[in-house]
Amino acid sequence: MKTIGLIGGMSWESSLEYYRILNETVKEKLGGMHSAKSLMYSVDFEDVEKLQYKGDWEKLTELMVEAARNLEAGGADLVIICTNTMHKMAEEVQAGVKIPLLHIADASAEKIMERGIKTVGLLGTKFTMEEDFYKGKLIEEFGIDVVIPSEEERQVVHDVIYNELCLGKVTPASKEKFKKIIQNLVSKGAEGVILGCTEIPLLIKQQDVEIPLFDTTEIHAKAAVEYALR
Repeated sequence: MKTIGLIGGMSWESSLEYYRILNETVKEKLGGMHSAKSLMYSVDFEDVEKLQYKGDWEKLTELMVEAARNLEAGGADLVIICTNTMHKMAEEVQAGVKIPLLHIADASAEKIMERGIKTVGLLGTKFTMEEDFYKGKLIEEFGIDVVIPSEEERQVVHDVIYNELCLGKVTPASKEKFKKIIQNLVSKGAEGVILGCTEIPLLIKQQDVEIPLFDTTEIHAKAAVEYALR
C-alpha cells in the first residue's frame, strides 16, 4: 500500500471527512484490521482565509508547495489537496514535488463521465465557481459543460461555506437555500451537480435532492485509495 499525503486543514472539518473515508474505503477493500497509510500536513486555516481575501495567491502557493514537499520528505508516495479552491495552484504544487498529485477535478470528471452526464452545475467558493482553474479543466479536458449559479446565489453559497460550514455550523435554513439554488441549476440545464467545496457535503446529501450529486470529498478520497492500492 502506498502512503497517501494529505494537505489538510482547509477546513479541518472536511479534512476529518477525508481521513474517515480513506480508512473506511481501505477497510472495505482489504478487510480485517486494514487502514490507510497516510500523512497529513494540516495548515492554520485562519492564515489561509486571510491570504485568500487579500488575493495573495503567491504566498498561498508558497505555503502549498512547502506542505507538499514536507509530505514528500515524510515518505508520502502521492499527494492530495483536501480542498477544491486550493487546486488553483495545483500545477505549481505538482511542479514542486516528484510524487504525483491527484487532482480533484480529474477524479470528479471521471465519475461524471461514467454517468453519461454532459452538463453539470458547480457549487463551491466564489473562487471555484467563477475562475477557470476548475471548470476550465472540466470543459477543455473532458468536454463537460458547466453551469454556475447567479451572482447573488454565488454569494450565498460562498458565505455559507466560510461563515457556517468551515466553522462546523449546519443549519436547516442554509440547506433549503442550497436546495433552491440546485433547482435553479437544473432549470439551466444541469443533469448533475458537483459539490465543489469539500465542506458542502456536510450540508447537502444525495437524499436531499433528486438530481445526481457529485461529492468531491468522497470521490477524491476514494480515488486516492484506488491509486494507493494499485
